[in-house]
Amino acid sequence: MALDVLASAFGPVQQDYLLEARQMQAMSFVAHIPLVCFGVAFPAFVVFAEWRHLRTGDPVYRTLARRWSKVMLALFAVGVVTGTILSFELGLLWPGFTAAFGDVFGLGFTLEGFSFFTEAIFIAIYVYGWDRLSPRTHLLTGIPVIVSGITGSFFVIAVNAWMNSPGGFRIENGEAVDVRPWEALFGNSYLAHEIVHMYVAAYIVAGFVLAAVYAWGWLRGRRGRYERTALTIALTAAAIAAPVQLIVGDWAARVVAEEQPVKLASFEDLRETTKGAPFTIPGGPEIPDLLSLLAFHDPNATVEGLDTVPARDRPPVGIVRASFLTMVTIGTLLAALSAWYLLVRVRRRTLPSSRWFWHAAVAAGPLSLVALIAGWVTTEVGRQPWVVYDVMRTDAAVTGAGGVPVGYATLAAVYVGVLVAVVWILRRLARRPLEEDVERTAGAPSG
Repeated sequence: MALDVLASAFGPVQQDYLLEARQMQAMSFVAHIPLVCFGVAFPAFVVFAEWRHLRTGDPVYRTLARRWSKVMLALFAVGVVTGTILSFELGLLWPGFTAAFGDVFGLGFTLEGFSFFTEAIFIAIYVYGWDRLSPRTHLLTGIPVIVSGITGSFFVIAVNAWMNSPGGFRIENGEAVDVRPWEALFGNSYLAHEIVHMYVAAYIVAGFVLAAVYAWGWLRGRRGRYERTALTIALTAAAIAAPVQLIVGDWAARVVAEEQPVKLASFEDLRETTKGAPFTIPGGPEIPDLLSLLAFHDPNATVEGLDTVPARDRPPVGIVRASFLTMVTIGTLLAALSAWYLLVRVRRRTLPSSRWFWHAAVAAGPLSLVALIAGWVTTEVGRQPWVVYDVMRTDAAVTGAGGVPVGYATLAAVYVGVLVAVVWILRRLARRPLEEDVERTAGAPSG
């Protein structure tokens, strides 16, 4: 088979620390991916709040936008640190991957760099231009922040989509030749659903994490117009996105079923190829034919099992299945909480009054982060043992250098320091008296 020939062109590297290298990359990813979500969704929240101020003249919206913009800048700065670490790791930990396919995916990271610099410029103008620009001009400077946050992540996700559905090159003498980077990055079959899945997840995570902060204050008695406005924006965004994600997830699962059937088999630990494959509800019964129905919209469809490939070509099923079930379970719960919120909001034009709802809203913040990480574990670990699916194995991409455990420990210490710094900065911003911003906003022009 042609794919076997391609895969044989890249032999494994002698490395005793492959697992540690993968764990280092995973740790950096866990630190960075929530910041990507805020980079995609949070600028839209901020600009929306300012736009509402211009439309209504209500100073609460401007106060909210101004305070949120400082949080946006702080998170962007932390994202620069974690993103830079990820970039270095890509070359230091996986030189076989970058050497073999740098010409293929390099365009994606180049375009991401342009997006990053655009975002850095305009986020600085936006944050420091509140009292220096006219209201409408200031609002317009927020648009490039939104756009560049989206495009930057788009180009990186395009690289990941290519890793799952490689194309745009051919292998000759162990090297990628006849490289067509535009086709590779933007013409692969994984890009559409990965982009939509990630962007919807960004609004879920940013919305529920932000809402959890204000929901905690709500339970402690902080229920002024400022808190109500913040909760309405955050919860509405998350509540619209969460049910949509169920539909997008179905779309993604069907693409996986067609192109990475072994990954799908890992989701359900399906050992043998089965016609009318069942699906086991977490903590519940096995439902006949449901996996076939979900994967192919046909209860009688045949689902390929783990027996279709040798054991060495299978992902670690336990991790993949656990992460998949975690993602699906939390996603379903968040969709149910969203339905509760939207029902009350539409029928009563107010926020829910039940303390159970607010306790659930507090829990939804960290749970959305868990679901986000579980989803990416499902995607990335489910692709193993391939770094480029069916073309290059992970053990052929890893560095042969020593010292990986030392780097692992150092990186862990760095991230502990980053976490402490983030908590300190956010707490410092939160402790700023709200009255100061309200007084400053009250005298500001509204149009």
